[in-house]
Amino acid sequence: MKRIEVKLSLPVVAPLLDVIKQLADGLGKDLAVPFSLGDLDPDFRDAWMAELLAAQGDDVRALLALFDDEFFADGVIAFDASNAEPVLRACSAVRLRLREKCLGVLGDDALESSDLDIEAMDEQVRKAFMCYLFLATIQELIIQHLDSSILES
Repeated sequence: MKRIEVKLSLPVVAPLLDVIKQLADGLGKDLAVPFSLGDLDPDFRDAWMAELLAAQGDDVRALLALFDDEFFADGVIAFDASNAEPVLRACSAVRLRLREKCLGVLGDDALESSDLDIEAMDEQVRKAFMCYLFLATIQELIIQHLDSSILES
């Protein structure tokens, strides 16, 4: 089983963590990708939604746990079999929420191509966009470097 350790720049990452933490509260109350369960029994629907929200909240907590006191001491985060999958899902949830709440003005094509004039952006949009890219990089690191069997377990 592989373990990835990544050294990050605290002055660069700290403001991005503020963005993630602001969105984390909302992700504990609403799914990142809202959907309708149609004509399901209301009790079943409520139970299923509660379970999905709890799982999403657990994933976001796994992401935030990377940035603990140890991170602020040495700037290192680590991925392994215990956190890879939840962190991947949490990054997706936060990126979707960023897209919805902060980055809608940029458009999906621009977000995915990263072909944007960052200096011309409003400060809040720039910070959200940098967070979006940061989370995408975390996802890429996990996918590229961890054994695929970890992600399938």
